[in-house]
Amino acid sequence: MTRIDFYALKEGSAGDRFLLTCRLVERIHLGEGLRIFVQVPDPAQAQHLDRLLWTFKEQSFLPHGLAGRADPGLTPILIGQDADPGEEGQVLINLCPGVPAFLERFQRLCEPVDLDPAARAAARERFRWYRAQGYELHHHQITI
Repeated sequence: MTRIDFYALKEGSAGDRFLLTCRLVERIHLGEGLRIFVQVPDPAQAQHLDRLLWTFKEQSFLPHGLAGRADPGLTPILIGQDADPGEEGQVLINLCPGVPAFLERFQRLCEPVDLDPAARAAARERFRWYRAQGYELHHHQITI
């Protein structure tokens, strides 16, 4: 069964869920060597995350690209909006308001949550849904 981790920013954090996602991607890919598929709700957010992954830290390089444009064999970090993750199956990071339709294909699901009231409400709904389905949930409080 997919492991589900919620990463919630603490009150007073300076970042948002996109910066938190960059930190998660760095830790998971560089620290654990895993492949990552980041699901976003629209092309504008895909472009925003793509740019942010290039610039959020000068000292690190995270090989990433947009699903459908980047070669998955050469790109261990893919960003997709309403895209089929293809053969990906290690780590899914969800930035969409709903439950990913393909979550069962992944070993791990990360749910970054920032202080935006609408995003928090959507995360609470997903949390309840996952719990009702019998998933083991893990919650982490993060400060940026």
